[in-house]
Amino acid sequence: MPGPVSAAALSRRNILIASGATALGAGLGFALVPGSGDATAVPPFAEPVTGPASGLPAAPTSPAGPAAARPYTAGTTLHSVAAPRGRGGYRRLGDGPGWKRVTRTELAAAGSGRAARRTSLSCFVQFTDLHLTDVQNPQRYEFLRSAAPAGWRPQEALTNAGAVSLVERVNALRYGPATGMPIGFVMTTGDNTDNNSRIELDWFLAVMSGGRFTPDSGDAGHYEGVQDSGLKGFWQPDAALRDLDKAAGYPRLPGFLAAAVRELNSPGLNVPWYSTIGNHDQLYGGSYAASSFFHDLALGSRKLFWLPRAEAEAVNAFLRQGPDPQGTRFREAWNRYKSSARTVTPDGRRAPVTPREYIAAHLDPAHAGAGPVGHGYTTAELDSGRLHYAFRISDGVLGISLDTTDRGGDYRGSLGTDQLNWLDRTLTAHADDTVLVFSHHPSWSMTNLVRDPARPGERRHGGDEVLALLGRHANVAAWINGHSHKNRIVPHGTFWEVSTASHVDYPQLARIIELTDNHDGTLSLLCTLVESAAPYRTDLSDLSQTGLAALYRELAFNAPGSRATLSGEPGDRNVELLLKKR
Repeated sequence: MPGPVSAAALSRRNILIASGATALGAGLGFALVPGSGDATAVPPFAEPVTGPASGLPAAPTSPAGPAAARPYTAGTTLHSVAAPRGRGGYRRLGDGPGWKRVTRTELAAAGSGRAARRTSLSCFVQFTDLHLTDVQNPQRYEFLRSAAPAGWRPQEALTNAGAVSLVERVNALRYGPATGMPIGFVMTTGDNTDNNSRIELDWFLAVMSGGRFTPDSGDAGHYEGVQDSGLKGFWQPDAALRDLDKAAGYPRLPGFLAAAVRELNSPGLNVPWYSTIGNHDQLYGGSYAASSFFHDLALGSRKLFWLPRAEAEAVNAFLRQGPDPQGTRFREAWNRYKSSARTVTPDGRRAPVTPREYIAAHLDPAHAGAGPVGHGYTTAELDSGRLHYAFRISDGVLGISLDTTDRGGDYRGSLGTDQLNWLDRTLTAHADDTVLVFSHHPSWSMTNLVRDPARPGERRHGGDEVLALLGRHANVAAWINGHSHKNRIVPHGTFWEVSTASHVDYPQLARIIELTDNHDGTLSLLCTLVESAAPYRTDLSDLSQTGLAALYRELAFNAPGSRATLSGEPGDRNVELLLKKR
C-alpha cells in the first residue's frame, strides 16, 4: 500500500480525476436487460446529478444512458437461490426456488395502487462482511478450532475470488429489480478485511475499484497456512490425508492451494462506491486493541497452528465472559505454546493500518475506480483521522456513515460522545432530507462501553442510545448495517433497521435497496438479496477464477455450523418495508 499522502497533494491530484463509470473488464462483460433474462449489451446508465447541500459534495455522476427499465427478477434471489442437492455430509449445490417478496406494514399501511404511482428516490447495493482474508497471517487464531469444528472456515482462502464474483453480479444487474431504476452506488458496511492488515486493504481496494492482484503473502506462490500443515483438524485439500473435513465428505482437490494464491482480475464496480469501516478493519482479529505483541506477531515468522482442546476451550470460555480488549487470554495461550509454533515467511505488508492510513489508501487516485475519490472519505478525514462522514445520495436523500468500532478493543460496538453529538447535529441540519444511516454494528451488538485509549475522558454510547437519538429525528428512514452475519430487519417506531448477512458465511449475500415515494403519505424500502455471479453447480476440477468463486459458495454451505438460519425469516429477506413520509 502506498505510504501516507499529504492532504494538499491529494487535493491537487483530485482535480485530475474525473468521476464516472469504468469500462467493464474481465468476467461478466454484459448486462442483463431487466425483465428479459437475456444477456445483452446495454450502454452505461445515468446517475441523477444533484447539487451540494450544506457543504456536502454532489452525488457522483456517470455517463448518460437509459433512466429506468422495467422491474425484473433474473439474477436475484427473487428468481432462484442456491440449494443443496442429495443427502449426506458434504452436499453439492444447484438451483433452488427464489424467495418471494414480503410486504411489512408495522410502520405504515400498504396503500393500493402504490406500485404504479411510486417514484424512485435512490437505488443502491449494500455489501457487508466480505472478510477478505490473508489466511497465512501469523496473528490469525485458527488454532481455536481444536475446541469446536465451527471455529475455522474451510472456505476462507477463497474470499477474494468470491468478492470479485459479487462485483461481477452487480455490474451485470445495473438496475433495481423492483423499480427498474439504475443502481446508483454500492456501500460497504464494514469488515471489508479480516486481520487489519495493509495487504488485505490493498486487495479490498482492488476488488472494488478494479485491477489485477495476487491474494498471497509471505513466500510468493507457496502457501504457508493450516491447509498444508498435515494437521487432521483442518481440511487438507491437496493431500490424501483423511482429515476432519474429509471424514465429513469434503473432497480432495489437488492443486487447490496453488490456485487459491494465484493472481485474480477484478473488473471493479461500474458504479461509484462508498466505504464504512468495521471492527475487523481496525482491530487485531476484530477484537483486540493495538499492542506491540499483536504488531510483532503479524510481522513475525512464527505461526501457531494448533492448541490442545482444553486450552482452546478455556480461551473461548474466557471470551464469552466479557470484554478482553487487550487480548490477555489470547497472549497467555500463545506464549504458553509458542514452542510448538511453526516458521513461516514474514511479510511487511501484514502491518496493521492506522485510521489515517486507511483513509489515505481510499483517497489514493489509483483506487478511484468509478469514484468518488476517497469513497466517502475526504482530506478533512485524512487530517482528523475520524472515520465517520455524510454524503449526498441524491436530491433530497442524505447518507451518513458511522464508525461504530471502539479502538479500545472488543468485537462489539459503540459510539463516542463526539460522534454521537455529530450525528445529532447532522440530522438536525438536514431535517428536510430523507436520511439513510450506515454502520457496521447493528443496535443489538452495540454493547461495548470500553473507553478508547486515545480518548480516555470520552464516554461510549450503546445501541439503545443510538436508537433513541435516531427516533427523535423524523427524517431517518433506515439504519443499514451488518456484523451479525445474519439477515434481520427490525421496525423502530419511525424507521427500519436493516441488517444483512455476510459474504463470507453461507448464504453469502448482498442486498439491493430501493427507496421510493409512494405519493400517498408513505415511503417504501424495497430490499432484494443477491448472490455472487458464480454458478451454483461446481466442477471440482475447475480451479479457474470463476470455478473458485463457485467452490467458495459450496465450501461455505458445507462448513461446520453453517446450516444455521443466517438467511433469516422470509420477512428479513426480500421485502417491501413501508414507513410514513414525514
